[in-house]
Amino acid sequence: MTEGVLFQVAALMLLACCAMCLYRIGRGPTPPDRAMAIDILGIVVVCFTVIMALSTGKDYYLNIGIAWAILSFIGVIALAKHLEGRWFDE
Repeated sequence: MTEGVLFQVAALMLLACCAMCLYRIGRGPTPPDRAMAIDILGIVVVCFTVIMALSTGKDYYLNIGIAWAILSFIGVIALAKHLEGRWFDE
């Protein structure tokens, strides 16, 4: 396999994972399931930016991925705190 085909296969796999996460966000049975899908979607976006950085050779994609990972982490922590109060009736 050439390098370009490998990147395309990885991008297609991430796209399939993204579609499954969007389905879980829309049809998740419970709010914690939806929160987990949002977290996984953030990880998929970070992986996609890393693949873009490797395939194009441009370093700024890695900076975008790092910033996205930090924002995703903070967002998921805030969502978990919100769900903890509402979901566990505290």
